[in-house]
Amino acid sequence: MSLWSRIADVLTALVSGESLSNVFKKLKTPPERTVGFTIAVIALSAKMAKADGQVTHSEVLAFREVFRVPVSDEANAERVFDLARQDVAGFEIYARKIKKMFGTQTDTLEDLLEGLFHIAVADGRYHEQEDAFLKRVCEIFVLSDRSFRIMKARYIKGTPANPYEVLGVSPSASLIEIRNAWRDLVKKNHPDQLTARGVPIEAVKLGEARLVAINQAWDKINNATENFLA
Repeated sequence: MSLWSRIADVLTALVSGESLSNVFKKLKTPPERTVGFTIAVIALSAKMAKADGQVTHSEVLAFREVFRVPVSDEANAERVFDLARQDVAGFEIYARKIKKMFGTQTDTLEDLLEGLFHIAVADGRYHEQEDAFLKRVCEIFVLSDRSFRIMKARYIKGTPANPYEVLGVSPSASLIEIRNAWRDLVKKNHPDQLTARGVPIEAVKLGEARLVAINQAWDKINNATENFLA
């Protein structure tokens, strides 16, 4: 059964009257966990679309960059999106249910938040309402301010990134320690690792921008050190 076929099954349960709470309780283990991740992105994307008042064509295309939706399943994806957008429940309710579903698995929650950033900037603008929305989701997910700053630096032009913060090391760390941290992050963001965290194969490309930022941070620190020693 394909990812979108399973999502269609979940949609059927929702349409038939089953509560979101019960649905999310069932989405805790693979392969249902992957379905849960996908529905989470759709639901929060729908809510975020309300933040700036409109859903643009570029935002729809950005979503399809994160999730490749087969033509035969586009209707299912659209129905889930519309269901979340029309639901009277606020985005914080969805965010809390997602947090409960993934618990302390910070990596998956960061993957999800990054997907929202990707969609938010697709129209070439980053609205104050979207910033407030994403900050609040970050808080509900209990992610660090550092995580938010790093993502914002990756996606928002003009937002500087601290290379030491990107690699999660102190400026006083030795070059060997920094290199090891860089290597660990590269390994952590390998496609196989992302898939193991429950990120759908369609969304693994989220790690591409992350790897670019990680490598750029290492290059900046390494080059600065070499120039200093020269």
